Amino acid sequence: MSISNIITYKDAGVDIRTADEFVERIKDKVKSTYDDRVMQGVGGFAALYKMPGGKLLASGTDSVGTKVKLAQALNKHDTIGIDVVAMCVNDVICTGARPLFFLDYIGTGKLTLDTTVALVDGVVAGCKGSELALIGGETAEMPGVYPEGEYDLAGFCVGEVDEKDLIDGSCVKEGDTLIALPSSGLHSNGFSLVRKLINPEETDLMEEALTPTRLYWPVIKDLLPLVSGLANITGGGIGNVPRMNSAFDYKIEYLPEMDEIPPIFAKMADRCGMEGKDLYETWNMGIGFVIATSEPEKVAMRLNADKEPFWTIGRVEKGQGRVVVRSMKYSFEC
Repeated sequence: MSISNIITYKDAGVDIRTADEFVERIKDKVKSTYDDRVMQGVGGFAALYKMPGGKLLASGTDSVGTKVKLAQALNKHDTIGIDVVAMCVNDVICTGARPLFFLDYIGTGKLTLDTTVALVDGVVAGCKGSELALIGGETAEMPGVYPEGEYDLAGFCVGEVDEKDLIDGSCVKEGDTLIALPSSGLHSNGFSLVRKLINPEETDLMEEALTPTRLYWPVIKDLLPLVSGLANITGGGIGNVPRMNSAFDYKIEYLPEMDEIPPIFAKMADRCGMEGKDLYETWNMGIGFVIATSEPEKVAMRLNADKEPFWTIGRVEKGQGRVVVRSMKYSFEC
């Protein structure tokens, strides 16, 4: 399958700028509900709420998005639950929080036992991979809302961190090194476009796109004393990095080549015709998580000892909350 015209995420029906504007417009409304125990709400990777004894609860919620359509097309439902756990927990751990528990939500037109059990199997696998307890959830049959055979999947994660150990970006400083951890593939973003780029008969490519989102807690938990900021590269792609601390710029001097990352990215890039900023704001392009640290040698030593691949991609600079890419191939800002 090849195309001659550029197809963007916006062409597929998703406008990242509108989503950003939505968050801006609701911030004050949401803040009107806060009490004095809310430390962080809309805008960060996770919400933070003060508890007695110097503890903070960190929470996050997300869904798998239209990736569920590929699972339904392939009748393969045992990995999509990993995605929904990862989409939540990878945000929560950006605060330095230890994942505690998870709840799932399945909405469907008609409850099909084999499908629903497979979904929960994936959620259980994701929870075990992130040291989470699956303590509850909700399954709702809604004929007339969802056609028979279709479902949606969402989740809610809660973690805990001592206030003294909180990673909130306040320790990020000029000169910190940016280290990137690889993604397992597309993760769970950009699928409204992905689905336009894959033909229904390309089942092998659909399987490749269905690769579950990577769970980063097993890697991140041992690095927490060494990091000043963490960023989950999720919706909006590389533009998530400044969410560590928007008082700085994040200069990216190295981006992995296509032969260093899962091949699905080269296939999607070739088919959509996008380059540079559009690619890196739509998909993670092989970079799933970014660490800011003033001790890059120690981080690298630990990652190497655990045989965890990584890239040193840039540094923190004075600025105003931008990602500034100046790699050998691309030059753009977002």
